[in-house]
Amino acid sequence: MKVQLLKTRLALIVAVSSVALGLVAHAATTVIVAVGTIPHSDVLNGPATVTFRTISFAPGEVGPWHYHPGPVFTVVTRGTLTVENGCGEEQSATAGQGFGEGSYVHRPKNLGTEEASAYQGFVLPQGSPLAVNIPNNERRCGPPRNVSECQGGWINFSHPRSFSSPGDCIQYINTGQ
Repeated sequence: MKVQLLKTRLALIVAVSSVALGLVAHAATTVIVAVGTIPHSDVLNGPATVTFRTISFAPGEVGPWHYHPGPVFTVVTRGTLTVENGCGEEQSATAGQGFGEGSYVHRPKNLGTEEASAYQGFVLPQGSPLAVNIPNNERRCGPPRNVSECQGGWINFSHPRSFSSPGDCIQYINTGQ
C-alpha cells in the first residue's frame, strides 16, 4: 500500500514538473533594453514612459490575450510574427517588417518552425504596465477605435464592455465611458 502511494505521488510530481517545464520552455523571452521618461508626450497628452525591449517566441507559441495602455511599435528581426486581434483579424510580419499595436485586445503567435524575435518600443502613461492580460485569457473584441467601427460592428465589441446600440458605442468613443 505504501509503495503504491509513493508511486502515485512520484507520478503526480513528474506530471506537474513536466507541465511546469513545458510552460517555461515555451514562454516568450523578453529583455528590457532601455527605459526613459518624457515630462510631456504629445502622443499621450501627458507624462510618458518609453520602454524598448526585445521579445522572442518559440515555434508554435501563442501568447496570452492582452492589450497595451498606449502605442507599441514592433519590428520583427527573425522569423514571422502573427498578431491576432480579439475580433478575429490577423496580420503577419517577417524579418525587417514592422507594425503598430496598442489598446486593441490581441495576442502574438509564432506559427512558423523557427524562433520569431522582435524589437518593441512602448510609449505608455507613466506608471502603466507594458501590457494588461485579459482575465482567464478570454478572447475579447475591442475597444472600438472610431465612430465608423460602431456603425456596423458595435454588437461584436466585448472590451472594455458590451454595447447596447450603435449610439452607446459612439458615446463610448466620445466620452471613454
